[in-house]
Amino acid sequence: MPQRTLRFKIRQDGRVEETVEGLVGEACIDLTEKLEDALGTVERREPTSDTFLREKVQKQTISAEIH
Repeated sequence: MPQRTLRFKIRQDGRVEETVEGLVGEACIDLTEKLEDALGTVERREPTSDTFLREKVQKQTISAEIH
C-alpha cells in the first residue's frame, strides 16, 4: 500500500491549506471530508494530476477443483 501524506499549512490570517499526497482519483476528498467539515468552509480545491489517475486494480482468477 502506498504511503499517504496529509500536509497542513496554517497561515497567519487563520486559513488552512491542506495538501494530500499518495492518493489517486477522488479518494483524497473521501479521506479528508470529515476533517474539512470540522475546520470550517472549504473555499477552494485545486486538483493535482493525481486526481485524474485511476487506481490500479489487479485481478487474479485461480481455478480449484474439489474432489
